[in-house]
Amino acid sequence: MADHLPASKAELDARFTECYRAHLRDVYSYSYYRVGNHHDAEDLTEQTFLQAYRHFERALRESDGRPLRPWLIRIAHNLAANFYRDRARRPESAIEDAGTISAPHTTESLVEGREELKAILEGVQQLPDDRREALIMRFALGMDNREIARALGRSDGATKVLLHRAIRQLEGMVGETADETRLGQRG
Repeated sequence: MADHLPASKAELDARFTECYRAHLRDVYSYSYYRVGNHHDAEDLTEQTFLQAYRHFERALRESDGRPLRPWLIRIAHNLAANFYRDRARRPESAIEDAGTISAPHTTESLVEGREELKAILEGVQQLPDDRREALIMRFALGMDNREIARALGRSDGATKVLLHRAIRQLEGMVGETADETRLGQRG
């Protein structure tokens, strides 16, 4: 399938530019959810695309026409793992940095919604790395199970199980938080 490969350096660069534009937002979003702040996410995004550029021609050959997004997320995943290993620290606090609702309302449903969202975001941060990353890829990036499997280097079946367990664990944590909140309001 060499016919879909770029014939010149200019064509290769043009294809990489297309790839960059198509996937910049997803790579940045993934990096942001992993590290929890904009500055480090920008650095990881830049490093991801620098590394991707170095191996772009080989990736085109080996992808056999499949989308490159899982490959890019895999690079970002590995760089984020290195980021934590090198710095030996966890994300500071993505929840406070995530932004607030722009128009304050006093309705009870909005307060309950914010508390539930806070509980979900806190729960996601407490999940094991592989489960957290699978949920980020699925719900923040909208990746399907096959793309997630490729990005994490797992089988489709193992990825399906991983997502199922992550959702169940998160539901359990959010349910416990809701129960604690209700008990605290009664006391």
